[in-house]
Amino acid sequence: MSNFNSDGSQDHDGDDRGELAWNEFDWERYLREQDGTVSRYLTFYEAAQGDRNRIDTVAEKMGWGHDDWSDDGDSDDSEDDDDDDDDDDSASFDDEVYTVHQNPIFIATKAIALGLRQSWEKLAMDGTKVPQPLGVGLLGSLNRCEEHAVQAIHALDFGDYAMAVSLFKRAMSSLNHALSLLNDEAVAQHAVVATWRGDALPRLFDLREIWLRVMAECREECDRPVDGEN
Repeated sequence: MSNFNSDGSQDHDGDDRGELAWNEFDWERYLREQDGTVSRYLTFYEAAQGDRNRIDTVAEKMGWGHDDWSDDGDSDDSEDDDDDDDDDDSASFDDEVYTVHQNPIFIATKAIALGLRQSWEKLAMDGTKVPQPLGVGLLGSLNRCEEHAVQAIHALDFGDYAMAVSLFKRAMSSLNHALSLLNDEAVAQHAVVATWRGDALPRLFDLREIWLRVMAECREECDRPVDGEN
């Protein structure tokens, strides 16, 4: 899958944290940095709405080149170890610790879902513009989409590819429910909802495309023979 690696856990096992001991302030600062990364992705994504290849375009802008997010991309790092030693004092939190918040699939999912949810919440707060059943139903579907996808990404980081596929399928089911709500004939009767739908559909399809790519990779991993098997 270009520009994404479904397994964000490589070289980031929990035992690698060594003697790292952060307090509450350190973790809060780390989480704010990761929130900023999600916001940066969303900014790039919003600016690329006219690009048919926006998923890959934004991934490149985030620095997620294919070599950076594959097993082959780590083989030559040892040559630069001496230079890196000089920059230890300026190393970011990303160099010290890994959490799921740094997984590209997590960042892309959270950013696109955030944009959808925020715009819908703002619109649905006006009961004269959005029928209450649609407002509540769609928001629930969007939340379930994100929840199942995040659980799937956690499964990826643990290397449980079969579980990840199952959870992504649940996320896809919630996404399809959101699409069915937006495709209802009643939506056309509400101009602002119809306008929002036109903007939201490409974003929902982008989420589906990202998850389908990852699911395909997960299935390849599940089908790969275990060492020692014929």
